[in-house]
Amino acid sequence: MSSTICSDSSSAAMARLLPFQRSRNDPFHMRRSFSFGSINSNSTARRLKSPATVQVSLTTDTHARVIDGKSIAKQIREEISGEISRMNDTIGKVPGLAVVLVGSRKDSQTYVRNKKKACADVGITSYEATLSDDCTEEDLMKHISKFNDDPSVHGILVQLPLPRHLNEEKILNAVSIHKDVDGFHPLNIGRLSMQGREPLFVPCTPKGCIELLHRSGVEIKGKRAVVVGRSNIVGMPAALLLQRENATISIVHSYTKNPEQITKQADIVISAAGVANLVRGSWIKPGAVVIDVGINPVDDDCPRGYRLVGDVCYEEVRKVASAVTPVPGGVGPMTIAMLLSNTLISAKRVYNFK
Repeated sequence: MSSTICSDSSSAAMARLLPFQRSRNDPFHMRRSFSFGSINSNSTARRLKSPATVQVSLTTDTHARVIDGKSIAKQIREEISGEISRMNDTIGKVPGLAVVLVGSRKDSQTYVRNKKKACADVGITSYEATLSDDCTEEDLMKHISKFNDDPSVHGILVQLPLPRHLNEEKILNAVSIHKDVDGFHPLNIGRLSMQGREPLFVPCTPKGCIELLHRSGVEIKGKRAVVVGRSNIVGMPAALLLQRENATISIVHSYTKNPEQITKQADIVISAAGVANLVRGSWIKPGAVVIDVGINPVDDDCPRGYRLVGDVCYEEVRKVASAVTPVPGGVGPMTIAMLLSNTLISAKRVYNFK
């Protein structure tokens, strides 16, 4: 298969969980909106009481085990809820998360509403600033500055996409690094890439991928890993996290020659390319573990006219891999769980709560 079909966009990210807009001429076209933060292996969430993990060995099986992201995310949210209750009981404080929403996009409104519900479920206080589509950059920056200065707010995320007249990079960089629960601040990414440095926050979707591997009992140390896609949101930070876990990393992207042969060498594959059914069964080493971050709409006869599929050709890959995440129900639920986790980590850091 030609390497030119590998997209660098990470439909995946799901950070802001992929609001998309379908085009009549291109059923795979998406308007991505990214968000969310994450967890490093030494973070608060890893110090929470962990349930027994399900061991997933790198051996060939007739059908791959399904890594149930929905179930694992539920466990994590229960742990977060318990920690927040303990914090409230001990020091009378709870984490606060602020969301800045610009415009009236229905999909963005839905995602903000879902985040607020998730916060309420675990005991995080929600704050929100809603601005019109034609708001000025200055007005938006004032709201971000207000949340930066508010001691009851421990995490800030700006719902994407923003209207085109706003400078997205400038606005995201205005969020205090100490409240950057999305993990997108250049200083956080820079620290992630350096040995001996620890980022304050890790981008949520990549963090969720690593947490899925840990909680499924998958050994990362010493393994060969391939990341398909090199976006700033998922691909690159996922590769950096795997490297921190002492895996040997290759990144497959749109200019990679022979992507199938490279991917087939991997014990662990994380695909975040945003191309439906890109990774076929022939790409997978027998017994490998496959994490599918893609969310791609394809035409379907169902009432809504489309269904969601991943980057991975699931029915082919599950006959070769030892474990695989489904779409939906795999990485997606982990992203928002990691956002909640990052917000808790931020609050614990502020209050020096152990």
